[in-house]
Amino acid sequence: MANTIELAQTGKRDYLISLEKKYQARWREECLFETNAPSKEELHGLSAAEIREKYPKWFGNFAYPISKIEFAAGYQRLLGKRVLFPHGMHATGMPIKAAADKVQRELGMFGENFERYDEIAAKDKPKTTENWLSCTLAPAVAKATGLTYQFQIMESMGIPRIRSQKDDNNAMGNRIDWRRSFLTTDINPYYDSFVRWQMNKLYQLGKIKFGERYTIYSPKDGQPCMDHDRSDGEGVGPQEYLALRMEVVEWSPAAKEAIEGKVDGRKVYLVPATLRPETMYGQTNCFVGPNIKYGVFAVNDTEAYVCTYRAARNMTFQGVFPVRGEIPQLVEIAGSTLVGTRIKAPLGNVKDTKGTGVVTSVPSDSPDDYTTTSDLRKKAEFYNVDPKWLDFEPIPTCTAVAVCKELKIQSQKDIKQLAEAKEIAYKEGFYNGFMVIGDFKGESVQEAKPKVRAQLIQMGLAFPYAEPESLVISRSADECVVALMDQWYLDYGEPTWRAQAEELLAKMNTWGPETRNLFEATLAWLNKWACARTYGLGSKMPWDPQFLVESLSDSTIYMAYYTVSHLWRLSPAIPVGPLGVTAEQMTDEAWEYIFCNGPWPNPEPFPKEKADALKHEYNYFYPFDMRSSGKDLVQNNLTFLLYNHVAIFPEDKWPLGIRMNGHLMINGQKMSKSKGNSLTLRDGIEKFGADAMRLTLADAGDGVEDANFDEKTANANILRLHTLLGWCEEMLKDDSKLRHGAKSSYHDHVFEEEIIDLINITKTHYEATSFKDALKYCFYEFQNIRDWYREVTSDIGMHADLVKYWIRVSVLLVTPFAPHFAEHIWTEFLREPKSIQLALWPDPGRPADRAVIEAGIYMRSTLKTIRDAETTLLKKMQKGKKGKADGPLFDPKLPKSVRIYVASQFPEWQDACVQAIKDSYSAETDKVDDVKVRTILTENGMIKDKRAMPFVQAFKKSLNLVDVEVLSVEQALQRQGPGSEPGSPAFEYHNV
Repeated sequence: MANTIELAQTGKRDYLISLEKKYQARWREECLFETNAPSKEELHGLSAAEIREKYPKWFGNFAYPISKIEFAAGYQRLLGKRVLFPHGMHATGMPIKAAADKVQRELGMFGENFERYDEIAAKDKPKTTENWLSCTLAPAVAKATGLTYQFQIMESMGIPRIRSQKDDNNAMGNRIDWRRSFLTTDINPYYDSFVRWQMNKLYQLGKIKFGERYTIYSPKDGQPCMDHDRSDGEGVGPQEYLALRMEVVEWSPAAKEAIEGKVDGRKVYLVPATLRPETMYGQTNCFVGPNIKYGVFAVNDTEAYVCTYRAARNMTFQGVFPVRGEIPQLVEIAGSTLVGTRIKAPLGNVKDTKGTGVVTSVPSDSPDDYTTTSDLRKKAEFYNVDPKWLDFEPIPTCTAVAVCKELKIQSQKDIKQLAEAKEIAYKEGFYNGFMVIGDFKGESVQEAKPKVRAQLIQMGLAFPYAEPESLVISRSADECVVALMDQWYLDYGEPTWRAQAEELLAKMNTWGPETRNLFEATLAWLNKWACARTYGLGSKMPWDPQFLVESLSDSTIYMAYYTVSHLWRLSPAIPVGPLGVTAEQMTDEAWEYIFCNGPWPNPEPFPKEKADALKHEYNYFYPFDMRSSGKDLVQNNLTFLLYNHVAIFPEDKWPLGIRMNGHLMINGQKMSKSKGNSLTLRDGIEKFGADAMRLTLADAGDGVEDANFDEKTANANILRLHTLLGWCEEMLKDDSKLRHGAKSSYHDHVFEEEIIDLINITKTHYEATSFKDALKYCFYEFQNIRDWYREVTSDIGMHADLVKYWIRVSVLLVTPFAPHFAEHIWTEFLREPKSIQLALWPDPGRPADRAVIEAGIYMRSTLKTIRDAETTLLKKMQKGKKGKADGPLFDPKLPKSVRIYVASQFPEWQDACVQAIKDSYSAETDKVDDVKVRTILTENGMIKDKRAMPFVQAFKKSLNLVDVEVLSVEQALQRQGPGSEPGSPAFEYHNV
């Protein structure tokens, strides 16, 4: 069932959309978002610091989503900065190539507009299961709809046959400089040249290496399957094990019957996989899964291995079997038949999705093994095992035995306790354990572990084995394996390089500790990364053109390319851009000169003054100030970005900030096309209008947690915008109902200070990219103070100047979120000649007067108290009809007044609390000693009063000042100044 709402009436929305289209056309016509560096003449003789002060800039870019960086760009424009906000198209990779290939085939089959589809499909309808490419773009859609062809799947996702991403961004009102847009891959020869320079430089610096290493691999695609090539399992890497060769000495009767005559006299080995080779001295047996199907696989003419088919599928791409990619299975055998088989090395819960399906048992070190063998020993007949097989007892002081006793684990059914025991035992063994047997006796486990592993391999008793950490499915719907391959890889994790990346992270703004923690965790584990593939779209490896640069490796420094991209070709139809430099002329030396201050080559590929023009743009705008992206890219592309920048660019060009966000939910649920609750950018604009959608995106939430787009909020925003437009028009077109002359009212003063206060508060939230809070204060709270001002001046009228000031400030503050709404008021009602996109932040130049603000808050709270008291009285009167009324007679229908009683002193208990705070305050530390407060209240018997501590905490909170002087009522009455009331002390603010 769809989880989206339907709009009943759309008149107001349609009116707002008409305004949006009007102003979008104006902005395009005036080229308001096209930004260039100041001229060389303007910058002549200025230092870098002077340039930043006189010609401030801000460069933001994004991977996804666009809303956060768009809001930031709008705010930075208000600060008077030259905002560079470009948007390119990353087309590198296998998924888009696979989809494009299929669409191309379908165009050949059905015609340019697929007009022959019905005719041909009726004759020869292909099976849906054969369409592996349907998993490339939309596996959920393919499953939900049963569609076969790629063009059908794309159309079902709302992707029209002709429309560009530029159209949707313009319809949203995004402030993008489209001159700088570009495509990746070799279809763009300039970008192709740029990537070749990047790869060549990394290769020359020794950052790209060639060698045999484990990588996630798709047998179906015949190449490594990197994160962007996966439909499931992003971030999963290879897990390396040690596979032990356990020679079969005597088969169990059932196994002998199943295998006899089928292995051609080969020696057969069970091959359990372990992560802890140092514990193999404690092996007592090995386990198999009785319900798991195993295979016997020929290693050569004399040996064979017993493991699962899944494990054998990994092994065949790791050089274990004679022919790569072939799985030489001799016989399939049930795990239950293997029980009772004797194996040469004495060495549960067995899974066929982890390891080889054969598990070593080490009861001394593994709580699971100890518990399982204990259960088998107790119920040998039930489990159909020979008691002689379990004729051993682990040493009582062994780690697993001790931990199981401590946690009172009784059997394998104590799953939670076993998980805790495993963590304790493994950590204790690795970090604090010492070897008590074997060639490495006396050495710590940390030292001995790699030595035991190497010894077992050297003796021919084990071999290296790897598999994915968890399930990985490629975009071609293939379950991936781990392959041992000769390949080009980036040497991420190399200690010196990693230290440089960590240095960059330490200097960089992340707008929150969560993002910094994610980066730190990724830098701690990220290791060598395959950077080449054989299929897909992209740029060729310059020195090995049989390979393409993979999609997460050609997109790590393209932000620098944005600074000069507008000077290259503007479209495929215009092969050479305004600078007149061809892609062939952009040699590695030219790129190095522009981006890294390298020497200008001789002979020069093109005139140096043209290179200087490129360098001028780059030096002004780079480094970028903010990159906004999804949290899932920290574990790959964004950390690659750090590594690549520190390797390629000088330190003054390192990124200044990266901001993270979560994914976007809709109406509190994860978006799902198949469930009917998805919303594309175009859908949102058409359904709610750009500004109502933008306000809702701002209100959806910030940070790395998933944000929530609430359609009810979006619908309500339509009404809010429409109503506010009408009110502003009414106020500005005819101000005869407004008050003129001097601003003499107390409420005028409060209103003006509240406007100033909200300007300053909003700015702090914009600076922190806390857009939800910025919206709260610049939009919702701003209207609240207007509503209050309108109410309290209903007898004298609002002041015309203050109303105009409120309207002017409100539209400026909300411009980053609702630019079309703001532009209409700015242009049509305020009659400003220039676009609001060129306006500046309404800086009041001072903080608000806190005394006035607090007085306004106090008045509101007092009025609320009065109204609440009246409501309470009315409720009592209604009860009084039943004989429960008390107090004087009062008729709410008649004219009424209120008498306010003010006490001249605090109640005794409040006096005692105030005195306790005063006696516990230290002028030296400027703090109240909480322990002393409690002691005093205990001594005078007040600590048991439930009212005391809440009053103390509230009173202390109000004392968040540089200096404090606490006066009793008697003392205050002797002073001139604001009075105080019981429960609500008055304050006099002053500078110190």
